[in-house]
Amino acid sequence: ICMKSKMTFILLLLIVLLIAMPLTANADMGPKPSIVISFEGLENEKYYVTLLSESPTTGPHRVYDGNSNPKQFFYGEDEEKRIWQKFVSYEDEDGYYFLQYFDECTETSKFIWGYYPPSKFKILIYFPDHDSFAVSNEVYERYAFDSYYKVDASGMEIQSVTLNNNIQAQKNYPYSWELISLISRILITIIIEVLIALLFGFREKKLLLIVLVTNIITQSILNILLNLINYYQGGLMFVLNYIWMELLVIVIEAVAYCILFNKYSKNVPIGKFKVSTYAFIANVV
Repeated sequence: ICMKSKMTFILLLLIVLLIAMPLTANADMGPKPSIVISFEGLENEKYYVTLLSESPTTGPHRVYDGNSNPKQFFYGEDEEKRIWQKFVSYEDEDGYYFLQYFDECTETSKFIWGYYPPSKFKILIYFPDHDSFAVSNEVYERYAFDSYYKVDASGMEIQSVTLNNNIQAQKNYPYSWELISLISRILITIIIEVLIALLFGFREKKLLLIVLVTNIITQSILNILLNLINYYQGGLMFVLNYIWMELLVIVIEAVAYCILFNKYSKNVPIGKFKVSTYAFIANVV
């Protein structure tokens, strides 16, 4: 059934996989995992943030050994050097390490570690106006490719000379937006494919129902799998997997339409080439 078209799509699929394989082998290629922490309740304070790591190294980030040139770890400004020295001198009671990456979050209320962040970490804040630290009392983990946390620091006693260890973070991944985006993509895809079916002359209710049901199945599975890939592995793997998955969807839909259209159509037999062309164009659009 639609053997020539089927073989063509399988050949395209194999070519894409062969192209993608060497790309996925390069460990340092493409986007890297990130940790994003949003802060509330510190709007009137100047503060710097870092993540203390369970490991003494992660990617290019490492503990200061006392011998390396410290200028490679900050931009040379006196203020940044002073903050860097404060973080270097900090000793964590649980033995977590300062890996010499920090940022001022006064204006943005957000800290982003976007290149090889630690897998397990504690949150450390330094308030230069009060010369005081605040650290999380729990250890947190990178739970997704892009892990989001939120810290509500309202009521924190940052002027205290003693160490404040009351920072608590909550996971803040935009699950609601991801769900809305997922449902929207599926609905838009189905609407487009039904409209293109009408342009191809497939106007019988049973044929449109076949298109509808087939797309609900294929697009739901496709988009859910891609969402999971994006969640755990990031945008590059999303794109690479999207290519071969979309080609597989084209093959599945073409075969399904070839079988079902002529089985349920009341009109003259529908050409398999037309059906396969519809499946290809609809998915490309």
